[in-house]
Amino acid sequence: MERLLIANRGEIAVRVARSARERGVHTVLAASEADRDSLAARHVDRTVVIGPPASAASYLNIPLLIHTAIATGCQAVHPGFGFLSERADFADAVEEAGLVFVGPRGETIRRIGDKLGAREVARKAGVPMAAGSLEVKTVEDALEIAAGIGYPVITKASAGGGGRGMKIARDAEELAATFDTAAREAEQAFGDGRLYLERFVERARHLEVQVFGDGTGQVVHFGERDCSIQRRHQKMVEEAPAQLLTAETRARLHEAAVALLRAIDYRGAGTVEFLYDPDTDDFFFMEVNARLQVEHPVSEEVNGIDLVDLQLIIASGDEFHWDQERIRQSGHSIEVRILAEDPADGFRPSPGRITHWKTPEGDGIRLDAAVEAGSFVPPYYDSMIAKLIVTAEDRPAAIARLAEALDDFHVEGIHTNIPLLRQLVRARDFIDNTTSTRWLDAAATTLIGRNTP
Repeated sequence: MERLLIANRGEIAVRVARSARERGVHTVLAASEADRDSLAARHVDRTVVIGPPASAASYLNIPLLIHTAIATGCQAVHPGFGFLSERADFADAVEEAGLVFVGPRGETIRRIGDKLGAREVARKAGVPMAAGSLEVKTVEDALEIAAGIGYPVITKASAGGGGRGMKIARDAEELAATFDTAAREAEQAFGDGRLYLERFVERARHLEVQVFGDGTGQVVHFGERDCSIQRRHQKMVEEAPAQLLTAETRARLHEAAVALLRAIDYRGAGTVEFLYDPDTDDFFFMEVNARLQVEHPVSEEVNGIDLVDLQLIIASGDEFHWDQERIRQSGHSIEVRILAEDPADGFRPSPGRITHWKTPEGDGIRLDAAVEAGSFVPPYYDSMIAKLIVTAEDRPAAIARLAEALDDFHVEGIHTNIPLLRQLVRARDFIDNTTSTRWLDAAATTLIGRNTP
């Protein structure tokens, strides 16, 4: 591979460009007009403006991206995360054009991208599953199934996540009242209103395993992450490793993730996500993300490896020489997402010009950023502008380092969630590691009330 098209924007585009440069690969950025002068554009060898700011006309325009890759002499396309990264038709189109898609094959994405399909793959691989259903088409069917599963239950969209189509029901009356709304949300978000039911775990933790495969059945894992701190099902804080697991449970979790992806000859980076019940020490399969995750840096830090470089190795057809015994972890790493939004104003997005950008520095501090002083944050895309990652010898030391780093992080010109994060990392529940996926939604109001500039 000599030249790579980066079909994405923001900090992941900067991240991919850095690893490609270290491998001696030239990079071409496909950018919208809004990102013509972005930080990512200054980190690549060439930037091609492919369309207007609207994602549908630029970052989601498959024919235009393929044309750009061919016209600029690229041999491969890296989709980053979000946008087209888990679109099977994009992976197919890249391969059909004679290029390499840096990710799983289209048929693999298609097979596990649908959550009902992924559940069937997991079931056949012997991965633990929460009590649940296949597709549920009517309220009447939902009520009958829920009666067998037992309340509380949660509806989930087969075609996607991010909270769309997810409704918790604690009794039949609540399920009947929310089922049609959940289906409409799923249809509007994904063009697919199919739902299924699962038993809802009250104090669930969200755990995920970072896995890599070479496409021939060789699969290794790089440990697990705890991504339980979420707001409305969107992750805000991620850690590696998950401190609450016993050695035996951790081993079973890793084995389940590897078995699932080995069963489908998985190629590239993937993440197998689980719900964990701390009251019973049980874990249950949720879904597979067929791409690099936003939170991959914490896995890089504790494993001492460049996961994007590993993606490029696999995409280049070079020998996949990793074996599980060679992979060793040390320390504890925490990532927080820096968002251009105002928590004190209902988390309203805060686009605009950054007039001051002072970032923390020091041992164990890493910043993956999409912006710098003078950057303009456009209103068209996701609000994440950076990720702050800290690593230390253990979790208490990492939390202390993170708190100091956030205190040293100052942004002016736009609002960010940094004041909220400063309070979050000092909250007793977070320090004691007694949170759940629903903790931040309940605690946010109190934390926002304690915010300081």
